[in-house]
Amino acid sequence: MKTTLNLNDRVLQQAKGRAAQDGVTLTKFVEDALRAKLMSESPGPRFKLQLKTVTGSRPPNVDISDREALYDVMDRG
Repeated sequence: MKTTLNLNDRVLQQAKGRAAQDGVTLTKFVEDALRAKLMSESPGPRFKLQLKTVTGSRPPNVDISDREALYDVMDRG
């Protein structure tokens, strides 16, 4: 997409020089700089999953060390 930016002359000259030094176009240099700036900003508080633990009153209905019994319970489910 094409766009027009009004940049400080000194900043533009530094950007052009750095792009030439890096062997990239001014467009690529500006895109990379914007991407780096945008990625460095914190998006806000991170989501933390809160798992609810429920303690049952019944004993387990399958012995998990018995593979066949476990498969039987899983197949019924």
